[in-house]
Amino acid sequence: MSPTSETGHAGRRLVIVESPAKAKTIKGYLGPGYVVEASVGHIRDLPSGAAEVPEKYTGEVRRLGVDVEHDFQPIYVVNADKKAQVRKLKELLAESDELFLATDEDREGEAIAWHLQEVLKPKVPVHRMVFHEITKEAIRAAVANPRQLNKLMVDAQETRRILDRLYGYEVSPVLWKKVMRGLSAGRVQSVATRLVVERERERIAFRSAEYWDLTGTFGTGRTGDASDPSALNARLSAVDGRRIAQGRDFGPDGQLKSDQVLHLDEANAHALAAALQNASFAVRSVESKPYRRSPYAPFRTTTLQQEASRKLGFGAKSTMQVAQKLYENGFITYMRTDSTTLSATAVSAARAQVTQLYGASYLPDKPRTYAGKVKNAQEAHEAIRPSGDRFRTPAETGLTGDQFRLYELIWKRTVASQMKDAVGNSVTVKIAGTSSDGRDAEFSASGKTITFHGFMKAYVEGADDPNAELDDRERRLPQVAEGDALTAEEITVDGHATKPPARYTEASLVKELEEREIGRPSTYASIIGTILDRGYVFKKGTALVPSFLSFAVVNLLETHFGRLVDYDFTARMEDDLDRIARGEAQSVPWLKRFYFGAGDGPEGVTDSVTAAAAAGNGDGDHLGGLKELVTDLGAIDAREISSFPIGDGIMLRVGRYGPYVERGEKDAEGHQRADVPEDMAPDELTVEYAEELLAKPSGDFELGVDPQSGHQIVARDGRYGPYVTEVLPDGTPKTGKNAVKPRTASLFKSMSLDTVTLADALKLMSLPRVVGTDAEGVEITAQNGRYGPYLKKGTDSRSLTAEEQLFDITLDEALAIYAQPKQRGRAAAKPPLKELGTDPVSGSPVVVKDGRFGAYVTDGETNATLRTGDSVEEITPERGYELLAEKRAKGPAKKKTAKKAPAKKTTAKKAPAKKTAAAKKTAAKKTTTAAKKTAAKTATKKSSASSGTKTDE
Repeated sequence: MSPTSETGHAGRRLVIVESPAKAKTIKGYLGPGYVVEASVGHIRDLPSGAAEVPEKYTGEVRRLGVDVEHDFQPIYVVNADKKAQVRKLKELLAESDELFLATDEDREGEAIAWHLQEVLKPKVPVHRMVFHEITKEAIRAAVANPRQLNKLMVDAQETRRILDRLYGYEVSPVLWKKVMRGLSAGRVQSVATRLVVERERERIAFRSAEYWDLTGTFGTGRTGDASDPSALNARLSAVDGRRIAQGRDFGPDGQLKSDQVLHLDEANAHALAAALQNASFAVRSVESKPYRRSPYAPFRTTTLQQEASRKLGFGAKSTMQVAQKLYENGFITYMRTDSTTLSATAVSAARAQVTQLYGASYLPDKPRTYAGKVKNAQEAHEAIRPSGDRFRTPAETGLTGDQFRLYELIWKRTVASQMKDAVGNSVTVKIAGTSSDGRDAEFSASGKTITFHGFMKAYVEGADDPNAELDDRERRLPQVAEGDALTAEEITVDGHATKPPARYTEASLVKELEEREIGRPSTYASIIGTILDRGYVFKKGTALVPSFLSFAVVNLLETHFGRLVDYDFTARMEDDLDRIARGEAQSVPWLKRFYFGAGDGPEGVTDSVTAAAAAGNGDGDHLGGLKELVTDLGAIDAREISSFPIGDGIMLRVGRYGPYVERGEKDAEGHQRADVPEDMAPDELTVEYAEELLAKPSGDFELGVDPQSGHQIVARDGRYGPYVTEVLPDGTPKTGKNAVKPRTASLFKSMSLDTVTLADALKLMSLPRVVGTDAEGVEITAQNGRYGPYLKKGTDSRSLTAEEQLFDITLDEALAIYAQPKQRGRAAAKPPLKELGTDPVSGSPVVVKDGRFGAYVTDGETNATLRTGDSVEEITPERGYELLAEKRAKGPAKKKTAKKAPAKKTTAKKAPAKKTAAAKKTAAKKTTTAAKKTAAKTATKKSSASSGTKTDE
């Protein structure tokens, strides 16, 4: 008999979701009669290489995976690592009476559902099951109220996917040929990289300027208390009616923007202070205004990422990973949303908690509603909020660590959004005095008092600027009236220097992209991850620093593909894609204009391509399509686009093996060249520092000839430090089976290029040295590694205390070392390199230590290695907490299974059946390994619900 569910359906039903974790949770809510299985993200996508394209396709179709000549027909293939899962889904479907496609309710999820339907080819009724929270009630309601697939959403996602494939597969090879192999370009990632590079250009062009002002402490003559201070501090605001220059009056270059303000230098500031020492002061005016601050809207994807960065130290990727887990386990609603709307159920739940936790006085008479601020918000999701019709307080969830912290943030923000405004008063007091030389000096002080904290009782938003004043900060001023006489107790002179524009953080870059309407909120975490992984950007603390490589890439794109990295063009393109999603524009005509060239927009509509053609952008490419742009590569001078003047005839160049500075032409007299540290921030490469680099020894240091081989031995300064090597004769094969590799060895830390000798080099290149064998015949060698000298016996390595031991340690001494228990964690016994403070998650002290693989931060439970751009000297507590949070979000490292010792040989032959089984097992392992390698080589990252990210090439 077919089972009957609580929703009234009979028969066996297959429900397909995206992630295994979600499947497990939902299965518990549906019960008997339902089989819940995961697709594990996308099961089908455009091919990652020509080898995956069916044989019937040739030419450009094999390269692109898209038939551009036939209406941009995409070629879809089942991902190599999903074939086994597809077989399993087909088997389950064959035993089912109905199919429910329960992927995420956004464009990506709709596309996954469509691909599942296309691949599985179900012969049973198919339903699209949608929900935005994983609770028992929501899941059962979704089963009872399915809908049909939304083909418009599928078309919109497919258009984006094709567009991103064409952009990436056409432009990336240009970067390979003209800059470096392995680089990538993308519709949004390239624009995001350009933003970071442009900010660094501003920092390079910045020249600091000084400005001065005065601060006065003015007494009222009364005895004060906390509510009515006796004195107030005021800053000089104007002299003779002319406003004093402050930081906001200086531009990104550090220089004054206008001469309408009075720019005080140090001498004039001190002179004015002296002239005001005996002046009489009085209150010129008192302006009081009511202060009112409304709650912040509930979280959407980008505001959650920004606030988690400010308050919890999470990167965008970590935030989405933690939010994904909260969603899949039923704690919050769907975390990819442009919406700030709360359902009636959520509003009721939030209002109930306001009354319960803070009292009826904090509850507004009517529920609050929030209008969406995101243009073309793609789906009608709710805001991110606690799930259910009754919110669990953080203490009731049983959550710990990062999940607890992020849930608490979401819970507080949601509850606060339904609370009353904060109210109070803001006051501005202006104080006037006449200097001894007759100048009218006006000082100004501002204050704020909060008489009712309202929503601030529950939540106050953070700020990107660590020095910014938060909303709940009060500044109380004395109660004074116009005409009151004041006494200048002290007048001080304050000097300031303009600061370069702050680099983007993950939070501020997300905010910038959203404000420029570039990309989609659901892809921002993936975009930032991509530009970090590609080496275009690295982190220094929480700041995003562009690499020198990114300067070359952006320079090429701006010069020869200006439209593709134009901010307005990219934003208009987003509008076009949204019009396609709404059915207001057709995909194929739009793709034709983008790829082959601009023409008339459909029915007079101006899209991003035709708008660019009409406006022009000065780069000469606005009339052609993408295909035309990438065919004429002869005009691109690879050396020119990778060269940047530093000054004094010094050029920075980005080469295949990293950045370097150069003066003069190669092979010319006086030519100098030196490598630049790859983790150096571009704004730190001054003329003075470049001169220091060029002054260091570089090039080949000829040491002599090896008497045994007859080869020249040289010392060089390489990418990973100084080393010695032999120069092989011309004609020696360097590739293929007969290739000969030169002997090479790194210098000891105690050696330097200008003092190393031929004898030193020959000793170094004699390593590794065989010390002998142990009782079981296992060879022991002495080797010099990246982290110093060590012994190696099989897979067991033991550090040596001195480099010279490599050449003179005896077998007995080596065996004695191996006879001792392996000292694990010796680095832990060393004093920490730096103390950072108490981790907000574990409550344990966080320190920086020196480990085998470099410096790392630890709270005693979690260890996280410092990244490129982090340094022991400059790492901040917040950066340390962020690294630990990212490591926790990844979960515990999987332990490698120790290899078993090979079995002793025996003359007995194995039974044929066992041999066949072993062979099958080996073949299965090889197949699995090959599949994993194929997946790893995929150029485009696959979207996976379990990863917490969406992709954009």
